[in-house]
Amino acid sequence: MNQFPMTVLGAESLRKELDHLKSVKRPQIIAAIADAREHGDLKENAEYHAAREQQGFCEGRIQEIEAKLSNAQIIDIKKMPNNGRVIFGATVSIENVDTGDEVTYRIVGDDEADIKKNLISVNSPIARAMIGKEVDDAFTLKTPANEVEYEIIKVEYI
Repeated sequence: MNQFPMTVLGAESLRKELDHLKSVKRPQIIAAIADAREHGDLKENAEYHAAREQQGFCEGRIQEIEAKLSNAQIIDIKKMPNNGRVIFGATVSIENVDTGDEVTYRIVGDDEADIKKNLISVNSPIARAMIGKEVDDAFTLKTPANEVEYEIIKVEYI
């Protein structure tokens, strides 16, 4: 069974969602199904069918989260000595060599990635280009339009 890297925050987030689904959402759906059953004929009962569909989605998500957590390799970057190397979980500041623009990303698991929060997947092209590099190392990222050169200016294990 393959293990998937996940940060401590990513695992906590999934556990919270799982807890919410099991303790809040599931009972709400069960109550909605029971309520809809009381309305009589189930064949033409839209509320019943909607609740059953919601139940399917909810149970599917519960199974998905449980599977992800059981296959997760949770990595706590804060417990590792910072040797300046870009690894999974690191927060990396890079500078575009041509424009001087700086951006900071945290390298996370696929499920945690959110570009709006500067969380990039370990499997993304930019993360793959950075992994193993150190402060002051340069790397080139190929984009559909051109190639962009970046320099790593800071690596944090936070």
